Amino acid sequence: MNNYQNLTDDNRFRQVNGTESIQLQPEEPAVTQWRVSGSDDFVAHLLSLVGVPEGRPAIIAIDGRGGSGKTTLTAALTAAVPGAQAFHLDDLIWNEPLYDWDQLLVDTLTQLREAGCLDLVPDKWREHGREGSIRIPTGSPLVVVEGTGAGLRAVGSLIDAHVWVQTGDDVAERRGISRDIEEGVNGDAEESVRFWHWWMAGERTFFTKDRPWERADVIVSGDAPAGVEPGEIAWIPGPLLPR
Repeated sequence: MNNYQNLTDDNRFRQVNGTESIQLQPEEPAVTQWRVSGSDDFVAHLLSLVGVPEGRPAIIAIDGRGGSGKTTLTAALTAAVPGAQAFHLDDLIWNEPLYDWDQLLVDTLTQLREAGCLDLVPDKWREHGREGSIRIPTGSPLVVVEGTGAGLRAVGSLIDAHVWVQTGDDVAERRGISRDIEEGVNGDAEESVRFWHWWMAGERTFFTKDRPWERADVIVSGDAPAGVEPGEIAWIPGPLLPR
């Protein structure tokens, strides 16, 4: 069953076709028809899902594979909401073992919900001499947690909305390798390719077990299909279930 197909039948939105030939995570269904709206309408939809929690910020998780477009979407969302804060998962899990940090994220989001703010120095920062802290000031209306695994199953009760960014293998790999070479974070070109193949293998193992698209409130195309203009977003309501 594709539970999203009927939900795209809304005359407020233009529709464009996706493609079923896209290479995704194991058992992740390809979206075959996207609804298209301006970013303002998309943001309004997300905010309608989270409401206005009392005494704490609303929390939206932007999840997706590396190179999917999560950071770009997060920047657009935080820019649209005055006072919104971006929480980059890569900062929290810096130097943590790959996909062995779920309790750290649970504890951090629990603290954020209870205190309404955050000023955290992760243990690995202290161990490796990284300065500063992860800060979410009091009174922030919205926190966007972005990163691979940001909406993992363990935090389902701690987030107010969950976005899954769907992007094909080839696009994500090309973006990730290009970005790493440009920033010089994983060595030279050959080392960057080797890192990304290792990274993508780890993603597949993680996502095969976690299947975040099956819990997502919204699915977003991380690689705009034909017919989507600058400033527009292709998306559908979630979750995305097996056919």
